[in-house]
Amino acid sequence: MKNNLLALAIATTLFASCGEDGTADIIINDNSVTNNTNGGGTATTGQEIELNGNYASDLSLDIANTYIVTGPVIIEDGATLTIPAGMTIKAAATGADVYVAISQGAKIDAQGTANQPIIFTSAANTPNAGDWGGLILLGKAPINSVSGSGTSTSEIASLPFGGNDASDDSGKLRYVRVEYSGGKADGNSENNGFSFYGVGNSTLVEYIQMYEGKDDGVEFYGGTVNVSYISIVNAQDDSIDWTEGYTGTITDAYVKHGTDHDKGIEADGYNTDIGNNSSPLFWSKPTVNNLTIIGLGSGTGNEAVRLRAGTQAIFSNVLLKGFAEGFDLDGDAGATSANPTGTGVINGDLDVSSVAFEDITVKMKNDTGETFTDADFYTEDATATGTDYATWGAGWTRQ
Repeated sequence: MKNNLLALAIATTLFASCGEDGTADIIINDNSVTNNTNGGGTATTGQEIELNGNYASDLSLDIANTYIVTGPVIIEDGATLTIPAGMTIKAAATGADVYVAISQGAKIDAQGTANQPIIFTSAANTPNAGDWGGLILLGKAPINSVSGSGTSTSEIASLPFGGNDASDDSGKLRYVRVEYSGGKADGNSENNGFSFYGVGNSTLVEYIQMYEGKDDGVEFYGGTVNVSYISIVNAQDDSIDWTEGYTGTITDAYVKHGTDHDKGIEADGYNTDIGNNSSPLFWSKPTVNNLTIIGLGSGTGNEAVRLRAGTQAIFSNVLLKGFAEGFDLDGDAGATSANPTGTGVINGDLDVSSVAFEDITVKMKNDTGETFTDADFYTEDATATGTDYATWGAGWTRQ
């Protein structure tokens, strides 16, 4: 009886101390080794450690450990998640409720190398697209779904994003690959490989890949973040998606479709489920340099790039290959309409300065209600090469 009372007292003490350190509990597997984080920041080495919950203080992963994400991992305001080069983080294959989110005011420091990329992947023995959620960053940069410095909430986790700090900093992503992501919570709430919610342009994002995702590869919900060297292979929905007033720069992007896919790019000037509530009014207007989109052939019936809901964009050096339609433009007539996509073409705010078409049946489809020619929208250039993926994608990406 005394032994039982002593065990109960020890267990009660341990439980109380675990709940007071401001971090999520580390789940101890029955593997004859005690896992702990020495107060929640850095784990002892040689462990298999489950990550799950909210982290209010810095979390530094150790390359000697094995980490499995078993539920929502939310890095809170003021905390930094640090991941060393060469680490593979596995996620339980239970769908939308398994993801890693970097909240407003938090940061991620995930800097791999070409020889030692950082990989987020499924823990399943036979992984499939949609096994888990994905990687989510939320910042304080402008979005057009709200006015002023107001915030909106993310589709997954309902976390706040947006504001008026265009130069907000959510950390660093270099040589990071996300695999088998895109778990769906419901028909309207879906994870992507990388979700950038109102992320600012002091955030470093370069050399990232989404491989085999159930939903979009990379999606921008407003914000000003600039991204370079992005690869999306086998996204089952849109490969690159922007909305809510995204105005950053995308430089050197490669998209390759698999058997299941939708558009190479689907671009909205604002979120049509919410409305353009910005004041003064603004639309998505990224700059896209060095873009290659590879489809499955002109007989597949897909569009390479769909531009709608008043989006603007400036494209240069584009290669589109293997689609029924190269560019599909949708909108309403009139500069004051809800969806003035065609007005952007007329005013020069939606323009493609150099594009090569290979195996494309219709180069441009105009459903904007405005009248303009192909030459008003794009300059065809048979020498346009798109991005040099064979060089910068070598070694760290999956094909």
